[in-house]
Amino acid sequence: MKQYIITTDTTSDLPDDYLKQHNIAMLPLYYNFNGTVYGDKVFLDPKEFYDKMRKGAMPTTMAVNPDTARNLFVTLLDQGYDILHIAFSSALSGSCSVAATVARELMEERPGAKILVIDSLCASLGEGLLVHKAVKLKEAGKSIDETAEWLEQNKLNLCHMFTVDDLHHLHRGGRVSKATAIIGTLINVKPVLHVDNEGRLIPLNNVRGRKKALLSLVDQMEESLKGYDGQNDIAFISHGDSYEDAEYVGNLVKERFGIQEVLIHYVSPTIGAHSGPGTIALFFMGKSR
Repeated sequence: MKQYIITTDTTSDLPDDYLKQHNIAMLPLYYNFNGTVYGDKVFLDPKEFYDKMRKGAMPTTMAVNPDTARNLFVTLLDQGYDILHIAFSSALSGSCSVAATVARELMEERPGAKILVIDSLCASLGEGLLVHKAVKLKEAGKSIDETAEWLEQNKLNLCHMFTVDDLHHLHRGGRVSKATAIIGTLINVKPVLHVDNEGRLIPLNNVRGRKKALLSLVDQMEESLKGYDGQNDIAFISHGDSYEDAEYVGNLVKERFGIQEVLIHYVSPTIGAHSGPGTIALFFMGKSR
């Protein structure tokens, strides 16, 4: 069986030590603050990024660069690898399309090369959790085709529940109307959203107050776990510079469901540019999204 490597995007939000430990290669998505482009050679510390947003800076974002994708894939092919690329949801970015186009061109140019691109239909550590599942399958000896097949069959069981602290960032990204953002802010409404089967951000409900929104994430998890007979031994939580709230949700998950392994990490700037500081997102395997 030919050796293969797993690649993904920086929007998977996995910690650097996890990426190094499991030899996962990354394609960068970019963000722009006042004419400076970050995300590849130049980076902002996540806390600094969110502090800038709190002070009113509004970043813009960009998808994976085709030349960067080609260079990474060529390097890995030259090293003798097949490639399994797990991409950011095609409903939220053009990066999946970029990777798929580059993969198709390279396989035409190089007979025998194999690059499989999975549209995760996931975001943030939802994408990261799908990568984690692929890592476990690979380490268990599954082939690239077996792993890709499992991902395709199970990716719609990967549930995303999240809430934001500031509705104006969702308005800026076209997720809620201006009136909803203004009125919701005045009456302290916190939306709970999820990612649907098409990989889009969809509102689920609104609650009054931050603590109720965090509790609602775990309540929604309970609903999504009903009838699910697959393995669910880990949950991932990402946050927009709000670690204490993420830890609070993690502890609720452990207490209510007996899940002892919870990975917590930042929402990457490319996603955080649209969700804003204070975002809390919970990811797990469930019966359906």
